[in-house]
Amino acid sequence: MLLSGCSFLDKQDPTTWSAEKIYREAKDALDSGQYDTAVKHYETLESRYPYGRYAQQAQLEIAYAYYKQSEQASTVAAAERFIKLHPNHPNVDYAYYLKGLAYFNEDLGVLGNVAGQDRTERDPKSVREAFDAFKDLVQRYPDSRYTPDAIARMRFLVNALAFHEIHVARYYMKRGAYVAAANRAQYALKNYPQAPSSEEALLILVKAYDALGMTQLRNDADRVLRMNFPGNAYVKDMVSRSER
Repeated sequence: MLLSGCSFLDKQDPTTWSAEKIYREAKDALDSGQYDTAVKHYETLESRYPYGRYAQQAQLEIAYAYYKQSEQASTVAAAERFIKLHPNHPNVDYAYYLKGLAYFNEDLGVLGNVAGQDRTERDPKSVREAFDAFKDLVQRYPDSRYTPDAIARMRFLVNALAFHEIHVARYYMKRGAYVAAANRAQYALKNYPQAPSSEEALLILVKAYDALGMTQLRNDADRVLRMNFPGNAYVKDMVSRSER
């Protein structure tokens, strides 16, 4: 009975758990959505058994636990730590992917949600950081299972960056800052030529140059707009007027 009691206590006392036992408890907590508990177990595993495959896996899964809790900074820090410590690990591509997702899914916050704030209206720092993280993954691990999704997200991010420039250009146009508006539109066209916002960028250029009295530049932008977007409402209106 005494031996049986000791055995029972060993099973209940976390300080006696093996690396495998701690990892199993952490994984169970992670799978059941108990992320705080999972993080604590993973941290315990790393501190008691810093070497071996369980510790390595714990470092990667703790990043995932932070990601599920929408803790961007902690996710990025954990992912970067894993990349630094295990650059040749077979699952290091997932660390790059998690890092990108953390930036990509940055929460707008309560005020942003209430106001219906659009991603393109905010500081695009996280958008650029997400793009860079996914770009690292695509360039380093082109055959990774996560690369196709990363590429799709990169396309979305490029469009978001382009629309951000257009949003700022609109702001300048409303305030009569035509030079600044034209510069933003030109930047969007130069850096994101395939983005859907190119049509509006050209339209802003036409109107900004027209307001500035820069006839040649205005005509050049108008010609490119007509050539590439003949269905544009502004172009149709101009054509209709010229035919009267």
